[in-house]
Amino acid sequence: MTMLVKWQGGMAFQATTESGHQVMMDAAPEVGGANLGARPMEMLLMGLGGCSGIDVIMMLQKGGQEVTDCQIEISSQRAETIPKVYTEIQAHYKVYGKGLSEKKVQRAVELSAEKYCSVSKMLEATVKMSHTFEIIEA
Repeated sequence: MTMLVKWQGGMAFQATTESGHQVMMDAAPEVGGANLGARPMEMLLMGLGGCSGIDVIMMLQKGGQEVTDCQIEISSQRAETIPKVYTEIQAHYKVYGKGLSEKKVQRAVELSAEKYCSVSKMLEATVKMSHTFEIIEA
């Protein structure tokens, strides 16, 4: 996989992915940015949510579950000193649907975290990760 990350002036960079999608990143105003896009560390958490969310939806749909919505709330803690890496990440899945099986939702979340989500697997080597879920009847 390749991509181009091009400086846009100030502290802003635009990434163009191999698949042709573009994303703007920028620093916070207090460090010279203009708030033109997400912070790079935010992008990492977005990638985690997207990767794991895709896994969970695919597994639940294959399992015959009638999912109407899925939201992943991600919270994190970072080191106090540079490099300010993530030290803890909590992912909480809110899965909405009709008559969802708690066992199937739990298994989908576990499999994503432990086996399928590449982002989660990369992060778990250095970050304390937790994954919780709740089912909301639609």
